[in-house]
Amino acid sequence: MKKIAWITDSTCGLSQEFIEQNNIFVLPMIVIINNISYREDIDISKDKIYELLKEHGEGAKTSQPPFGEFVELYKRLKNEYELGIAIHASSQLTGTYQSSMSAAKMEGFPVEVIDSKMGSYALGKMIKNGIKMEQEGMSYQDIIAKLKTYPEKAEMYLLPKSFEQMKRSGRVSTTQAVFANLLNINLILQFDNGKVVVESKIRSQKKAVQHLFQKIEEVYKKGDIKELGIMHAGAKEVANQWKDELIKLHENLKIKVEPLVPVAGIHAGHGTMAISWLKE
Repeated sequence: MKKIAWITDSTCGLSQEFIEQNNIFVLPMIVIINNISYREDIDISKDKIYELLKEHGEGAKTSQPPFGEFVELYKRLKNEYELGIAIHASSQLTGTYQSSMSAAKMEGFPVEVIDSKMGSYALGKMIKNGIKMEQEGMSYQDIIAKLKTYPEKAEMYLLPKSFEQMKRSGRVSTTQAVFANLLNINLILQFDNGKVVVESKIRSQKKAVQHLFQKIEEVYKKGDIKELGIMHAGAKEVANQWKDELIKLHENLKIKVEPLVPVAGIHAGHGTMAISWLKE
């Protein structure tokens, strides 16, 4: 089995412990809050980002890692590894996928770069499954072939908290934001082939949550999932409440609670909730 380097960006949602245990190379996204830039998970934790976002959410932004960091990483990896597998956040939302491909080509490092068309829990799950396949002795080509089937099996839904922040980031129009606020409408967003689109418009918060729970019930009843992620933008108590309710409904379902990756949370606002899974 050839030695494989695993590469991703900080939208992967993986714990620091798992990253260190499996020697994963993670390029940090840049978060800009109150005109101060932070490297995600290096200069600042996700929890601290959401604390700051609560106070200074207006105008917060995100940016991909500088191209030079990709180049430096691949320059180092080609001396230590024979091959690489990179899985990045949706190419529709960030340029990390393209930067990773270009830098690897520039440095002559043989790496398969995969567009997850996703982010957060599902992206992390793809990497976890890939590493498990490597540990079980699967060939490089077979691992890649399997990983390439995952983006179509991943689903993610978001219940944004701030229409103002989404308006500033261009995720919804001014008209949509105004009417949503006036009519107390909750938008449910989903990833569709890498893009974030409006999946539903629902009049009350309670019904919006029920709608998301119904989505979970549908895939669970089909036997498509055994595990899912509940993600929150600084709303851990709400996430744990959701977890408790879902465990009562589906006692055999494994549920992981984690912070929503800030590249999504900053655009959707403090208090945003999300669910995600990777179908079996």
